[in-house]
Amino acid sequence: MKMNWLEIAKNYEEEFITTVSELLRIPTLLTEYNPNNLEAPFGKEIREALDFMLKLGEESGFKVKNVDNYAGHIEYGEGEEILGILGHLDVVPAGGKWINPPFSATLKDGYIYSRGAMDDKGPTVAAFIALKMIKDQGIKLNKKVRLILGCDEETGMRGLLHYLEKEKMPDIGFAPDADFPLIYAEKGIYTYNFVGEQEDNLIKSMYAGERYNVVPDECQAELNKDLKKEFKEYLLKNNYLGKVEDNKYTIFGRNAHAATPQEGVNAISLMVGFLKDYTEVPFINMLDKYLTFDHYGNKLGLSCYDKEMKELTNNIGFIKYDGLKVDIGCNIRYPRNYDFVSGEIKMKEAASEFDLEYKLDANSVPHYVSPKEPLIKELHNAYKKYTNDESSEIMSIGGGTYARQLKKAVAFGPIFPGDEELAHQPNERLNIKKMLVAIAIYAESIERLAGE
Repeated sequence: MKMNWLEIAKNYEEEFITTVSELLRIPTLLTEYNPNNLEAPFGKEIREALDFMLKLGEESGFKVKNVDNYAGHIEYGEGEEILGILGHLDVVPAGGKWINPPFSATLKDGYIYSRGAMDDKGPTVAAFIALKMIKDQGIKLNKKVRLILGCDEETGMRGLLHYLEKEKMPDIGFAPDADFPLIYAEKGIYTYNFVGEQEDNLIKSMYAGERYNVVPDECQAELNKDLKKEFKEYLLKNNYLGKVEDNKYTIFGRNAHAATPQEGVNAISLMVGFLKDYTEVPFINMLDKYLTFDHYGNKLGLSCYDKEMKELTNNIGFIKYDGLKVDIGCNIRYPRNYDFVSGEIKMKEAASEFDLEYKLDANSVPHYVSPKEPLIKELHNAYKKYTNDESSEIMSIGGGTYARQLKKAVAFGPIFPGDEELAHQPNERLNIKKMLVAIAIYAESIERLAGE
């Protein structure tokens, strides 16, 4: 049966708006992971969102399963093989300046504004509506289709990893958590820290950022010396924005995803650019020599390039300095030809030079699915059917999605070519009409990959 899924999706518009708005109003920020909290290891709000989606699935006639409050799935179809659709319910912090409250799900001019609108609650609900359309139209499936609901994609993917320990890994899958037409390769991701204990006569404290995977848009330093005049001159000379309140100096940059740090303005770099002329504390000198104003790892000697996965990127995600202890967290996205061993040696040497210690936090190796795979062909054709876009090429990204946790899965939408990317940035929003097209593409994909 050849269905016009876009025309069908239009009948679900109000249901999509109502459902996604309710989900977006739950502030699913992970503040602390507590494996001893069996009822809510990622916090009560994330548990609330998981319960919301599973209840929605059950009320819609699907099989549902909660896997130890780490993740869950909504299932439809029969068969031994499994098609996994990988969504996540957690979000990154809502930093920056928002026009509307970040968890208000404000509906305006055909958009819904909210943290998580595109990363990844909106796309997850879109996939749910697509699966519901398949069921409502009586499409018979020869595979089980599972919409898998992860709970901490932004902070380590522990929820999905726990799920995959308890449940069969899907044979094929896609994650609606990136770009159309399709992402077949994802760079490796590793997070690392420079830590130590250093005292300084000038800097009483310095803080910026919360996560490895976000470019920080604000950095505050508390100083023991009056540098107000010099700071204001620095701001004016460089056309930066900042403020001084008592002895607290704040400078503003612009958020971006750590996968594309060049699209943001790192507030840590801006602050170090000022402080380096007034202090000799080693960690500031280390930041200046090896990390600031450098998105590609050139200063550390890490730069490399692959024709499919493109260049390595490096992001300074946060700094925490209390007058003694310093912790600088960074995030590298690397192509498959990166020499990890050599890179670690260089970072250890850089740390040692300035009386700091290098610590590896986590490493997720690059993910690659051959463009020749039938999975990619079917998904790409589903995309082209509802966009008539024959020119946009499938691609690789620096972002990391749940797709990398399966042997044969790719990231697939919902951002269309040319659309503004606002994930991890203020005023994140989804375009309702375009999300209906994404729903149609997802329904078409399910039918192609799992239909009889």
